[in-house]
Amino acid sequence: MSRIHPTAVVDPSAQLDSSVEIGPYAVVGPEVCLGADVVLKPHAFVTGRTELGAGAAVYSFASVGEIPQDQKYRGEATRLVIGARTQIREHVTLSPGTAQGGGLTTVGSDCLLMIGCHVGHDCQVGSHVIISNGCALAGHVLVEDYAYLAGMAGVHQFVRIGESAMLGGMSAVVQDVAPYTTAIGNYAKLMGLNRINLERRGFSTQRIGAIEQAFRIIFRSGKLPREAFAEVRSALPESPEVEHMVAFLEKSERGFCRMLR
Repeated sequence: MSRIHPTAVVDPSAQLDSSVEIGPYAVVGPEVCLGADVVLKPHAFVTGRTELGAGAAVYSFASVGEIPQDQKYRGEATRLVIGARTQIREHVTLSPGTAQGGGLTTVGSDCLLMIGCHVGHDCQVGSHVIISNGCALAGHVLVEDYAYLAGMAGVHQFVRIGESAMLGGMSAVVQDVAPYTTAIGNYAKLMGLNRINLERRGFSTQRIGAIEQAFRIIFRSGKLPREAFAEVRSALPESPEVEHMVAFLEKSERGFCRMLR
């Protein structure tokens, strides 16, 4: 049975699962879809063509689904889709997509978006991602699964953050960050592997060792990227993580972060 506080403003055409909980003074727009056990805290604001997966929560004063902060936007029917159990904390802002960017912003399941962070239009955020207080993702940013962005980091439009990568606090990221690595600084440079994340995910010593070997060849050998990628594939053909790292870097359009020297 829905628990909707009498002071909440819920458009009658919104699609609500029978188990949702909506707190005092929360606002739900006409095209919103809330899945099972979604919780909107007091003063949460959800609007637009926005979908929240089962068990997701939106905390006080977050703005979810308001029109993109893009001057090219002309009211197109674009969407925002948020996965199951993702937690959207106070004062977070999440924008839907734009027609030029594919019309869709996504955030995966089991994410934590901490106080005051921003996910811009047409971003694609994976699952198990943590975006800390005050971080800002410009439009069209890709963040892969298990990435961690520390407080106040800023990510330039069209930049990609790889799987299990970590950004240090207050970093300015203008180029892609390779999977499984740690980057920090203004402008961000690589510091090494994010071993702690891989260990917490249960990666074996052998899997981590293969990633470390690939990292040394790509980022420490001094070889040109094309040469390094070929050597890595030849030396470590059985590692899916290594192949993912190489394929990710090969697709880079803005270039990728290199080692701090």
